[in-house]
Amino acid sequence: MQWTLMVPLKPLAQAKSRLSDTADDGLRPGLALAFAQDTVAAALRCPAVRDVVVITNDALAARELAALGAGVVPDAPRAGLNAALAHGAAAAHASSPAPAGVAALNADLPALRPRELARVLDAAAQFPRSFLADAAALGTTLLAAHRGQGLRPRFGPGSRAGHLASGAVELHPDPVDSVRRDVDTGEDLRAALALGVGPHTAAVAARLLTIEQ
Repeated sequence: MQWTLMVPLKPLAQAKSRLSDTADDGLRPGLALAFAQDTVAAALRCPAVRDVVVITNDALAARELAALGAGVVPDAPRAGLNAALAHGAAAAHASSPAPAGVAALNADLPALRPRELARVLDAAAQFPRSFLADAAALGTTLLAAHRGQGLRPRFGPGSRAGHLASGAVELHPDPVDSVRRDVDTGEDLRAALALGVGPHTAAVAARLLTIEQ
């Protein structure tokens, strides 16, 4: 089963505000872009992924992620993450040929491994609509729906509970630590670095460590 992955990304200047304890205003946009670059690059190497579509209105992010091979769809609704994903999913289903499945994937998975993502998507192929909880077991890093099923995203605080309540099946493939490891805080970033991040995040993190020293 081949999937189209939808990767939503807010304007870089507004991204990752919870990393303020670790990175200042000058570094956070670069970190957010690096996370997205490593996420998209890894996703494109996954054999279960047909294509990756980034939903963003940030011109720099759109340019850099398109250079990696991602498609880009503007966030036309401008009404938050869930509206952006619903818009992107509708665009994917309207494409020719339409994908067998559409999945929303967080843009902040800098340690993402293609084989682990394939394991998650293979598990998602068994259910009409499903999701993977994040490392904290409170949020969601991936929400998947087969063709003909509405994605019905419930991202935001407590999204794991929201997706369960909406009828999506929670996936439990193991080990898939890299697909669960999103980065919102300095502690999350350290955990991702321990797993091993992609080259873009590694380069920005090296600058961050140099400044701290």
